Amino acid sequence: MNRPEKRNALNTALTRALLEGLRAADGAESAGCVVLTGAGPGFCAGADLAEFKDLIPENRHLVDERAELSMQLHLAFSRMAKPVVTAINGAAMGGGAGLAIAGDLAVMAENAKLGYPETRHGIVAAIVMANLVRQVGRKHAFELVSLGEPIDAAKALALGMVNRVVPGASLLSEVVGLAGRLANMKREALAATKALFHEVADLPLEEALKRGRQANKRMRAFG
Repeated sequence: MNRPEKRNALNTALTRALLEGLRAADGAESAGCVVLTGAGPGFCAGADLAEFKDLIPENRHLVDERAELSMQLHLAFSRMAKPVVTAINGAAMGGGAGLAIAGDLAVMAENAKLGYPETRHGIVAAIVMANLVRQVGRKHAFELVSLGEPIDAAKALALGMVNRVVPGASLLSEVVGLAGRLANMKREALAATKALFHEVADLPLEEALKRGRQANKRMRAFG
């Protein structure tokens, strides 16, 4: 994300560019893994509030288009075949926090913060709530979206929102090393693993086991 002067706030242009970038990377033969981070000292400040003046009931088509775009962006993380690692280099707020935890793996700088301050602005942490409640559970998720208080990296790690916390100076080297390990895996196997992971996450046990059985049969084709 490259809007450092706006703390990488998500306007429509950046949101669309992110979605297009993820799709392009997923289709690129040369890419084995995707890394998402923010330019400058912050990861992503969330929605660009400057656009909110146009996102009003009278402009219903704009509201609908932006909501659909945001939803498709978050869906892309789980639907794309290649793994995504987020490098949370600084503050990740609101929609930025949603992107931070949307990756398959997340590494956070020890001085970074993460939070969902939407209620303090009189709005709802809407689309980002779906991933959040699935990752940290109902009580912790509701506390985060209702009180709007940011948490530090240690707390994010304890809640299971990120995989690792590292010094800021070594964040990118840590993430590049992790991404390199993923990229060196057999792509068909890793893609199938990711697809099954997201497929069974919300299924009842028996149905999830059946999907696993099907995947077990298919994996013989990997050779």
